[in-house]
Amino acid sequence: MSPTVYTPPQTAPPSPSEGPLSPPDTDDPANHPIPPTLYIPIKPLTITLDAWGLSLLSISLVLGIHLIERPVLSAVILLTPIALLIRTDYHNFLALGPGSTPSTPAGYLYLSILRFFALSDPFHPPRFWPNLAQKPAHGILSPIDSSTLGKHPKLKGLPYRTGPRPPTAGLAPQRQLTQHSPAHITHLLRQTLLHLSSQHPALLTTARSSLELNGLALFAKNPVNVCGNGEILHVHAIDRSMHMNLHPEDIEEVLGKGWGERHPLAWEEGRDKCGGWVRSPVPGTFVMVYAPRDENDLLAVCKIIEAAIWWTAAEKIEVLPPSSSPSPSTTFSDDVVNGAGNGDELEAEEDERKVSKCCAGCQA
Repeated sequence: MSPTVYTPPQTAPPSPSEGPLSPPDTDDPANHPIPPTLYIPIKPLTITLDAWGLSLLSISLVLGIHLIERPVLSAVILLTPIALLIRTDYHNFLALGPGSTPSTPAGYLYLSILRFFALSDPFHPPRFWPNLAQKPAHGILSPIDSSTLGKHPKLKGLPYRTGPRPPTAGLAPQRQLTQHSPAHITHLLRQTLLHLSSQHPALLTTARSSLELNGLALFAKNPVNVCGNGEILHVHAIDRSMHMNLHPEDIEEVLGKGWGERHPLAWEEGRDKCGGWVRSPVPGTFVMVYAPRDENDLLAVCKIIEAAIWWTAAEKIEVLPPSSSPSPSTTFSDDVVNGAGNGDELEAEEDERKVSKCCAGCQA
């Protein structure tokens, strides 16, 4: 019962015609350094016995066989490892950090029930497609198809993400365990979101996430596909990964190129199961996008953000990171993505009022 840890398969290598958006010399591994990772202590159940512990266990079993009724002894032997497993699993749940689910025994029990309904393969694209009357009817990330040229805006397709996929764990919260963003990349990502809201104030705004309840989020003021009061994406402070909603065509492109995976509770048939007794907290288009490791990754993530804006607001907006990086003295803290700080950083309370005002009537 340890938290669901997905160890993803290898992504297919890029073809000669494809590569990073700003291609370096791919033969030199130094051009793709993996930044130091944050430590999220997900531990398996292990029991270590020294000589004294082993002796005590043996004596206890012998005495139990002779002094305790067989049904009682059988129950003790069976329930002891189960109790230890639940204890380890609960501590792993707490290690994932704060999220939409309360870090309490009740929250853990709720997720334990949902775990039975989690996707068996989060790397397989969804099989459902939106109704043709639903807007937007197409995604924008897949390569240009001459048969559909002119019917909807298309990008040139994503490059393949270099290296293996990072493992992930948890349901709500869901976390990326390795390959996190360094501080300056996280700063650039945050500045990109703030710049979007300042350049398009009639369409977008930033505030604290209404889904994650922690971290910076980008909202659409007039969403056509509503999730969390029009939330387009949010950034996780603990691992710097993101959750966002995408068109199913774009989900297929993101998964196929190795940039993310579907949320384990993003059910294709809708948010309700078992006749409405079990409800997913996220829609079927909910996707985790891995944290960008360098500037090339950030460029690709910006294209995915364009697709998230397209699906949520039906608006085609070009997303580019700031041209300049912060000074080496700039340090990262969770306050950066939580919207607290100085200068151009937004006050969470003011932003939440903006979202409530502009998204009145939206349903999470």
